[in-house]
Amino acid sequence: MPVPHPVRLSELTTLRLGGPAPDLVTVRTVDEIADVVGAADRAGAGVLVLGGGSNLVVADRGIDTPVIRIGVRGIQVDPGDDKRADGRTTVTIGAGENWDDVVAELTGKGFAEFAPLSGIPGSAGATPIQNVGAYGTEIAEVLTGVTVYDRTAGLVRDVPAVELGLSYRHSVLRGTDRAVVCAITVRLRRGEATVRYAELARTLGVRIGATAPPAQVRAAVLDLRRKKGMVLDPDDPDTYSVGSFFTNPIVGKDQARDVDEAIKARFGPATSYPAYPVTGPDGRADPAGRVKLSAAWLIERAGFSKGFAGPGGRVSLSTKHTLALTNRGGSTADLIALARQIRDGVRDAFTISLQPEPMLIGVSLDD
Repeated sequence: MPVPHPVRLSELTTLRLGGPAPDLVTVRTVDEIADVVGAADRAGAGVLVLGGGSNLVVADRGIDTPVIRIGVRGIQVDPGDDKRADGRTTVTIGAGENWDDVVAELTGKGFAEFAPLSGIPGSAGATPIQNVGAYGTEIAEVLTGVTVYDRTAGLVRDVPAVELGLSYRHSVLRGTDRAVVCAITVRLRRGEATVRYAELARTLGVRIGATAPPAQVRAAVLDLRRKKGMVLDPDDPDTYSVGSFFTNPIVGKDQARDVDEAIKARFGPATSYPAYPVTGPDGRADPAGRVKLSAAWLIERAGFSKGFAGPGGRVSLSTKHTLALTNRGGSTADLIALARQIRDGVRDAFTISLQPEPMLIGVSLDD
């Protein structure tokens, strides 16, 4: 019988928080994922599947199930695809690859689409689960499918991207035990990257919709993210976080009107604020007329400025960005208390309840 390797989740998460787990097993092949996860499922033991630990908030008491860390590596570029009429190339990426290493390698080879996704911590396998996105780009735009271990059927299979229900920071796999992602497959093109985000366009000195070399876009994105404390740095406690803790709320017409009334009642009828029409993957306007609001703007205007301290100063908002909740030597309980305070403050001020972006394991904002 294998000797267990107890571990603390604080050693495996970017927040540096989380209690003990009874065992840690790293699986490096698809067959190992099927064997190890399948055996745990058949035994009814349960597992916590872990990639880079960048999107997890784990209870201080820890968990009573083993941690399975996904270590499947490899970046396979199809050498024949450059001759296709659309000029796109198929790339298959092991789920255990560090995401920013993937972006660096493929951007260095002249592929365009991943450059705006530079600096995002975590593993490649997590990107389709929450449809990772930044600076006007989402993984959904280039993802063609994933290879998964289907835990219900007990087999490895390929799932087309269209079956994943990809939307803003969501897929059908998020928050479920249905499957473990083993690899992702994307189609990329070589050439210049299209700049879709106003802040990035200003940094590059181009208009929105213009193009720039992928390496130049990557450098600009990394610079922007570092200034916000969103690139992991062991010497910067502002990066001891899960990145953005709350998602930008997407609201229908009625709720958008209520929020607008609350904002203008608080700050005056001439107040302007970030609000963007929701568009579909094809770029067309959402038929329901939904609007995306800025969580960071709402948080700050509700009275929670950069560096706002939680219980005992052991956790706080980042000093660089109001969307990041950071660990300053505290506990998961401290962090959840701060998150709850911010959520409730925004709701009281603007009638809207922010939703957490990371996965919460053993804790809840509603406890």
